[in-house]
Amino acid sequence: MDSQERSSEEAEGAKERGLVYVWKAGSCSVTPERLPGLSGKTVLQAALGIHHGLLLTEGGEVYSFGKLPWRSGPEECVNSPILENTLLGHRIITVAAGSFHNGAVTESGVVYMWGDNSAGQCAVANQPCVPEPQLVSICDSETSPLLSVRILQLACGEEHTLALSLSREIWAWGSGCQLGLITTTFPVTKPQKVEHLAGRVVLQIACGAYHSLALVQCLPVQEMKPIPERCNHCSQPLITMTDKEDHVIISDSHCCPLGVALADNQPENHVFCPSSDTPEGKSVTAGQSEDCQKPLVEQHRLLGLESDGPSGLSSSNGREDSAISSSGNTLFSDRKEVKEYLIGLSDNSLSESLNKNICTEPEQPSQEEQLSACIPGPAGSSTSTLNSLVASCASAVGVRVAATYEAGALSLKKVMNLYGTSSSEPGSQPGSRSPGPEALKDSREEQVRQESMQGKKSSSLVDIREEESEGGSRRLSLPGLLSQVSPRLLRKVGRAKMRTVALTPTYSGEADALLPSLRTEVWSWGKGKEGQLGHGDVLPRLQPLCVKSLDGKEVIHLSAGGHHSLALTAKSQVYSWGSNISGQLGHLNSPTTVPRLTKVCGDGIWTTAAGLDYSLFLADEKDFQPGLYYCGQEISTESNLNENSSTKSPVLLVACSKIGYISNVIAGGDNCLALVDKNVMGYIASLHELAATERRFYFKLSEIKSQVLRPLLGLDNLGNANAIQLLQEMASRFSKLCYLIGQHGASLSSFLHGVKEARSLAILKHSSLFLDSYTEYCTSVTNFLVMGGFMLLAKPAIDFLSKNQELLQKLSEKNEENLQLVEVLNALFFMPFGRLHNYARTLLKLTTCFEVASPEYQKLQDSSSCYESLAVHLSRKMKEAEYTLGFWKTFPGKMTDSLRKPERRLICESSNRALSLQHAGRFSVNWFILFNDALVHAQFSTHHIFPLSTLWVEALSEETGNVNGLKITTPEEQFVLVSSTPQEKTKWLRAISQAVDQALRGTSDMILYGAGGNVPRQEPPISRSAKYTFYKDPRFKDAVYDGRWLSGKPHGRGILKWADGRMYSGTFRTGLEDGYGEYRVPNKALNKEDHYVGYWKEGKMCGHGVYSYATGEVYEGCFQDNMRHGHGLLRSGKLTSSSPSMFIGQWIMDKKSGYGVFDDITRGEKYMGMWQDDLCQGNGVVVTQFGLYYEGAFSTNKMMGTGILLSEDDTVYEGEFSDNWTLSGKGTLTLPNGDYIEGLFSGEWGSGIKITGTYFKPSLYENEKDKPKALPTGHFIRRKLGILAVSPDEKWKAVFEECWNQLGCESPGQGDRWKAWDNIAVALTTNRRQHKDSPELLSRSHTQTLESLEFIPQHIGAFTLEKYENIKKYLIKACDTPLHPLGKLVETLVAVYRMTYVGVGANRRLLQEAVREIKSYLKRIFQLVRFLFPDLPEEGSTIPFVATEPKGRRSFCSGKSDSRSESPEPGYVVTSFGLLLPVLLPRLYPPLFMLYALDNEREEDIYWECVLRLNKQTDMALLSFLGVQVKFWPGTVSILGESRKVSSNTKDACFASAVECLQQISTTFTPTDKLKVIQQTFEEISQSVLETLQEDFLWSMDDLFPVFLYVVLRARIRNLGSEVHLIEDLMDPYLQHGEQGIMFTTLKACYYQIQHEKLT
Repeated sequence: MDSQERSSEEAEGAKERGLVYVWKAGSCSVTPERLPGLSGKTVLQAALGIHHGLLLTEGGEVYSFGKLPWRSGPEECVNSPILENTLLGHRIITVAAGSFHNGAVTESGVVYMWGDNSAGQCAVANQPCVPEPQLVSICDSETSPLLSVRILQLACGEEHTLALSLSREIWAWGSGCQLGLITTTFPVTKPQKVEHLAGRVVLQIACGAYHSLALVQCLPVQEMKPIPERCNHCSQPLITMTDKEDHVIISDSHCCPLGVALADNQPENHVFCPSSDTPEGKSVTAGQSEDCQKPLVEQHRLLGLESDGPSGLSSSNGREDSAISSSGNTLFSDRKEVKEYLIGLSDNSLSESLNKNICTEPEQPSQEEQLSACIPGPAGSSTSTLNSLVASCASAVGVRVAATYEAGALSLKKVMNLYGTSSSEPGSQPGSRSPGPEALKDSREEQVRQESMQGKKSSSLVDIREEESEGGSRRLSLPGLLSQVSPRLLRKVGRAKMRTVALTPTYSGEADALLPSLRTEVWSWGKGKEGQLGHGDVLPRLQPLCVKSLDGKEVIHLSAGGHHSLALTAKSQVYSWGSNISGQLGHLNSPTTVPRLTKVCGDGIWTTAAGLDYSLFLADEKDFQPGLYYCGQEISTESNLNENSSTKSPVLLVACSKIGYISNVIAGGDNCLALVDKNVMGYIASLHELAATERRFYFKLSEIKSQVLRPLLGLDNLGNANAIQLLQEMASRFSKLCYLIGQHGASLSSFLHGVKEARSLAILKHSSLFLDSYTEYCTSVTNFLVMGGFMLLAKPAIDFLSKNQELLQKLSEKNEENLQLVEVLNALFFMPFGRLHNYARTLLKLTTCFEVASPEYQKLQDSSSCYESLAVHLSRKMKEAEYTLGFWKTFPGKMTDSLRKPERRLICESSNRALSLQHAGRFSVNWFILFNDALVHAQFSTHHIFPLSTLWVEALSEETGNVNGLKITTPEEQFVLVSSTPQEKTKWLRAISQAVDQALRGTSDMILYGAGGNVPRQEPPISRSAKYTFYKDPRFKDAVYDGRWLSGKPHGRGILKWADGRMYSGTFRTGLEDGYGEYRVPNKALNKEDHYVGYWKEGKMCGHGVYSYATGEVYEGCFQDNMRHGHGLLRSGKLTSSSPSMFIGQWIMDKKSGYGVFDDITRGEKYMGMWQDDLCQGNGVVVTQFGLYYEGAFSTNKMMGTGILLSEDDTVYEGEFSDNWTLSGKGTLTLPNGDYIEGLFSGEWGSGIKITGTYFKPSLYENEKDKPKALPTGHFIRRKLGILAVSPDEKWKAVFEECWNQLGCESPGQGDRWKAWDNIAVALTTNRRQHKDSPELLSRSHTQTLESLEFIPQHIGAFTLEKYENIKKYLIKACDTPLHPLGKLVETLVAVYRMTYVGVGANRRLLQEAVREIKSYLKRIFQLVRFLFPDLPEEGSTIPFVATEPKGRRSFCSGKSDSRSESPEPGYVVTSFGLLLPVLLPRLYPPLFMLYALDNEREEDIYWECVLRLNKQTDMALLSFLGVQVKFWPGTVSILGESRKVSSNTKDACFASAVECLQQISTTFTPTDKLKVIQQTFEEISQSVLETLQEDFLWSMDDLFPVFLYVVLRARIRNLGSEVHLIEDLMDPYLQHGEQGIMFTTLKACYYQIQHEKLT
């Protein structure tokens, strides 16, 4: 905090913080003294070496004091601190001191080292000491480019230094095996990464003189993975099986030399020398560093357990107390037991296997060091003493044998573990990591196994526990092992185990990221001859190894002294191990090679410091002022004989309690140091109180968890599965809360070591974590209470609870006599909520230390009220739960079962007759119960539940005569409740409204923290989202609706699912499907579903939609009242299925009726005609893929009556038909050459027809007058066709009707124009809104089109050409989007047109029909346009030109200038062709032009042949052949931009621009555009001739025609005939006699001329 920010009182207090007191180590009666010369600087951190110390002040400055031999001159020994000037300006954040060297880390993570460097511990090469702080560069060689590593924390030993990086990896330098590096070359002066822990999250490091400790976060629990079969390091099989006659021996005691030895990438000079001469092989290791590679040789006697000394079973006397470990687990107290058992093992087999093992496998290192220290540690309570010993010995000997069950090596419990333990139990915390980065992938089991290997090198019994608890994760099944175990037993043990799962807290990752983790492991390495590594032996370790016995102990801080180690746990206990010569471990238990609990009298230790040969503990005292305890050397002051004794247990240093609130202690060699805060304004005291009470609270919660909750979960017959689940949920939430409190306690301890800024308190910064955890726990515990959980528990748990009466009373702090068990349990599990008041109170206390205006004051104030209001809220919740429980006790039993739910709470009920049903019978009983989620109406034996989310309540007004009535509306009921008094009415109205509101908001569990008493809204919304299951509505019975509601009816978007699998998803309106929606109906028989997407009205399909049937048919079109009605398309079957077909046309009441086109793909036929009741009835046309064409009457799907039948070769039959393709009755048959037969016909076309009649041959009549009128071939056919077909105006009526209806007109032209425009606007906006959900349907240009359509062309005044153009533009845009009714119409017409005339419909006989159909479209659309734009003149009228005509063009054929003399008055003629063809024709062009091409095929072939022949000639030859006058021949032509003379062999050069122009006729669609092209061609010709003649001239047709003919030939237009006929059929009638008309006639003449050209 900056001083400006800090309020004045705190600034005052800051001067009294971080005071340094020092005293000599080695005595219990000490007087701490202030360190002189710091002049009011606040010291944040201190570090002590053997004879010197370092201080870090608040400004980031570093001071040294004591003996500083590396400094030269007078400063070598200083008593008052001196500033390290080199570090000025570097803002140091942490310092560390080794025995004789120092380190500091800057804010940016850079390390500086100075002091003694004899072993390279300052990371400087070849320099025995470093006088001034020197920068150490730490680079990660694995990254390229090299990145410098940022450091967070340093630890220094005697000859080595460790650094912890920002990425939580350890870097080491200096000398000795305590570096943990894979090297034997010391000193290491370039910092190297400790690879063995790479990838793990290291939380803290500590260095003793010659050993190192690391606190590592546990790995997340992984899933079981298959176990590798061989060891990663020595490739030996990991599990062996030996089959004996009556049993199978399975052993996994493979031992890999990893822990003591180096890994496989060891340097050559460090080799094992296995000698296989005797069973007691010796192994000697050669190495450079003496100490670390002591020959690890001991006698390999199996009964070496007897030897005394460090490897003995206990100290000198046979049955010392130390055999009982502090955690209460019995170890082997009787040596005899052990011996007898071991002798009992068949000697023979044992020695045999030993021999075999050692002799036949020389590559495996001999195992003599395995028994070097068989020291018992706390064995797992589930294992019998015998078992653990056997297992231990078996692994120690290294024999791959774990004897049979009879021998007792696998207790039933252990087998159970294989099945029962879940890998998330605390026991099975993940173990070690194998070296190298690839180890990240290793499965948990692999790590466990390696761990056990490393552990077994030393073979301490501690390792057996890890095997026990991890059996479950090690192997899932052992074949042949369980045959003799009864399955019932298995199940029982398995079940009990499974229950305990609930207790492993579901660690919240969030909390772990924000607060210190409690899921930790301790790893140690270095020299171990005093047992300071904690592995139960005295061997050195070259690589970090996990101290197994501290797994699950929640270690939060490590301290390393000279030769001993301390681990502080979250429960405020300390485990110590290592050298205990001076009693520095704080206990007298031996052996000291495994962690044991220290015995400190204080209330809870929260800081430890380990010195050279003593330890300091800071513990809470009764008044929350920390007390300092000392254990170690005790120098007797009386006699000067210096007789040193040591403390039996830690002693309180009384003098230290008087100097103030100690925030940290530091231990070194000669001196101890304490950092002290004075308690200004009670600020420091409040913080210490908060921390101490939190730690005690955690201890208590842990006790409840382990002593009460875990045993309870393990009990059998806890009632039904539901209760067990609730209990497990409560237990897991309790665990989660407990874990959070533990983390908070740990974070407060480190908070007290630091700057102590109020705003960085976790309960302020991360308050939501606490609030949520408490709320969640409250929910689960009240749910358990409501379901009568505590009463259920009381019965099965009675004997457990009565045995532990005192414990329970102590934990629940209830001291009254004869308490009910239920009450004790209640008190226990509701106890945590009291803590919220304490938080609030403490925060309030802290606010008094700040000025009211300061931000801290505000923050503390807010948080305090937050916790207070949560406490109030939760206590209200508990009262509600108790009230509800009381209600259930009195409520009639049968109904309770169905109504009682864990989350349900009672709000009020009408047992006092205060509420009755209106119009109820005299004797009926009506009882209303309001819960937080439902209103229950109970009668004699029945009850009905109305969920609150779909319940509407309103007070009835007085006038209606219901004085105190409340009207209740639910989706299927409506009733009135009458209350006895107005007050009751108000009470119930308020209660129901609030309950409904709460149910809708779903926030009954949460409150707005800090909002005080938030007043809920009185009125719940009328419109809301909710889920509901219908129970009696006939149409919706048992259907579930989820969506929007309005006053009791589904309204808005929602999903409705019926019990039989039907589902509707879409919009509703007052309870019925209405609007756009999707509907699915399962089809059980076909195992598929019908699927409808489209519009609905009042619960029925109505409007446009797509219905896909389960059978594979798809209908796309209009619906009405759930039936296909209007225009629609039905596709049947896939193309591969039996009868694919397609129908497009009009439907009436689900049947095909009216005009329609049916494409029978299988038979290759297409019918275009009238339908009735799904049958072809009336006039129609059929074409087939073989070119047959029938036109005539149909009756009930058959050709019946008069008709015309044409075959591909122009044979025509006109007459009567009786069936499909069957002639029957009078008729005329005309042959292609003009001969015909009249008479009676019968028979099927194509299979022999009987004829009775007369044969005529017209060519026999020589003279013209006798010739009959029957003109043969084309013209005759063309004249006849279409008479019996459906008239074009009758076609597609439904499509046009739909469009008129959309505009709001009952029938064409009848309706209000403005209403029509409104309807267009509505259609556009609703469609747009609907497409908003799927933006891919609307492209950008589409969106712009829609926006521009919002402006309607206005017409005021006379109708001008400009207005006409505006209408045209509007139409083009409207037809561009299917969202506009006109666009939809055009889109549908294009679809039906293509459906009709593509495929089989591409038949040349249909050309006339196709043209007539287009003309009919134009007429009918023009009618719509004139309805929308009434000013538009009718067809054929003229719009006068307002502007004067530009100077008239010279006419081609007459001298006078052309002023459109054809039309009576100058102006623009309005026609449907001109207005609508540009919109319609481009879309219909492909099928139409195809028909033209087919119809003119023969003509065009003749024409084309001529064109090709004539084009072989050169320009001059062709011009002269065509008779063009020489004066019109171009003299020069421009070829590729240069002018050349026309020579006799020039080709394709004359009139080139005109030719090019004419070729563009194929790229245009509408006749108007095609005519413009022709006109332009004429102008180009004139232009060319003008250039040649260079004088004015007039064309005469005789001159012009040959030139134009030349251009046409050179243009080589393939389908010129089709173009000509298309223009002829569809050009504006008024143009025929105009200039363009004449030009067109010229083109047509050219076309015919070319066909009949005689080539000479």
